[in-house]
Amino acid sequence: RATAPRSPGLLRRAVCEFGLTAVLLLAVVSGVRWLFAPDGYGGGGTAFALLGAGVGALLAALMVSAPGRRSGGHLNPAVTLALWRLGAFPGRDVVPYLVAQLSGSVVGTWLAGLVWGPVVSLPPVSHAVVRPGPGWGDGAVVAAEAGVLAGSALLLAGLLARPVGRRVLPYAVGVVTALVIAVLGPLSGGSANPARQFGPALLSGEPGLLWVYGGGPVLGAVVGA
Repeated sequence: RATAPRSPGLLRRAVCEFGLTAVLLLAVVSGVRWLFAPDGYGGGGTAFALLGAGVGALLAALMVSAPGRRSGGHLNPAVTLALWRLGAFPGRDVVPYLVAQLSGSVVGTWLAGLVWGPVVSLPPVSHAVVRPGPGWGDGAVVAAEAGVLAGSALLLAGLLARPVGRRVLPYAVGVVTALVIAVLGPLSGGSANPARQFGPALLSGEPGLLWVYGGGPVLGAVVGA
């Protein structure tokens, strides 16, 4: 019995996911560098709102770009898993996408350090690693991250079910991302994307919370889907 062939263009689509995620992390670390470093904006709630607006707009733009249309513009391992559970993405393509996204996260974070120099590795930037605010334990952060992705999975399901929903999906994702960073950034950290934390955690030497910011979104995405 013949083995089913792999999806056509999988390598090219995975490369697109790699590049898109690298661009996203380069922008995120650059934003944190200028909004939170002492010689920049200086941090605070307004800085999280500005970062959220910028990241949300960039994410929508990347999703509607030619590489984003080719790969589907996931840029988030939890989104890939949610789409798989919803039956909108083939299971055999999940691992290549996850590898591409996590690798892109590392490369994008490294490029930001190359562009902006030593300030990226120093506190309070620290390669833009995500940390919870005061009073937020690991369990609370997992719950917040899972809740965001569960809601996002429900949103994806609703939008994918209608042609008009598919057209507005990138912009809806951008708005949700902006709100998550602005509202939850000062509280739980507002990551909602394992790739968002992966590169920064490795390059900053702070991998201790990877299970929180990786496991929470994945759990929420699967349950929500």
